[in-house]
Amino acid sequence: MTTTAAPPTTTPVVGFDQVTKTYESVRAVDGLSLRLHPGETVALLGPNGAGKSTTLDLLLGLKHPDSGTVGVFGTSPREAIVAGRVGAMLQSGGLMDEVTVAELVKLACSLHPRPYRAADVLARAGITQIADRKVNKLSGGQAQRVRFALATAGDSDLIVLDEPTTGMDVSARQAFWATMREQADQGRTVLFATHYLEEADAIADRVLVLHRGRLLADGTAAEIKARAGARRISFDLEGSIDERALRDLPFLTALDVSGQTVRIQSSDADATVHALYGLGAYPRNLEVAGLGLEQAFVAITEAEEAKQS
Repeated sequence: MTTTAAPPTTTPVVGFDQVTKTYESVRAVDGLSLRLHPGETVALLGPNGAGKSTTLDLLLGLKHPDSGTVGVFGTSPREAIVAGRVGAMLQSGGLMDEVTVAELVKLACSLHPRPYRAADVLARAGITQIADRKVNKLSGGQAQRVRFALATAGDSDLIVLDEPTTGMDVSARQAFWATMREQADQGRTVLFATHYLEEADAIADRVLVLHRGRLLADGTAAEIKARAGARRISFDLEGSIDERALRDLPFLTALDVSGQTVRIQSSDADATVHALYGLGAYPRNLEVAGLGLEQAFVAITEAEEAKQS
């Protein structure tokens, strides 16, 4: 009898298996299981207290799980970091003050097992012009770019970013994400936590939504939006607007009236629009569209809160 060999399995870049982490009475991470794969750009979303920072700390070996296992490239987080396979840009932790930007970047390069040239790292992070400036004289956005330079001082396979563009202006944020796209195109995995949901929508090819330490949703931004179910309806009405009648429309989940413009969220847009005309209203500039990622994120987390209340 001829047997067919099973296809080889690829070791995930990151593997969480039923990971739990508790601080006194607070369970920051609650039975979390997930896999990250090479070349993915993954956004980690969640409200304050969702467990994002603890998840990143566990991934980087800064904290240890109470139960479950965390693997990075098939080894422990510490082993992967010592091997130079992980670069990290964290909100917590300060920068050395009484050194120049160039000195700090050169130090980071010298410590990496697979270093890049310091001049190239400075250029990639857009900080060549401030290379001679003392670190304690930097603006918030400049300090963020220095942290990014330290995270990419060598040829790492996984880059972990915690709120990376906080303090950056629009042009700096655009340049930053262009650089991160290049990193992913070269086969690196990029994992970033952010409060800027428009960044997750535009940049990530996969979105993870955490809530109270548990994984609520995992998919593309389009899949996350579709999961929320509701759609957006916007239109203009002339004359006085009867908000009470609008609130009685079927399948309504949210209503906002601003001047003559009405914005609605509905779980059945067709039925809501049909009922709107049944009121004798004649909406102008009527638009029906899916939720944006931000609205979908709110809808998913609020639905979870309602289940637990």
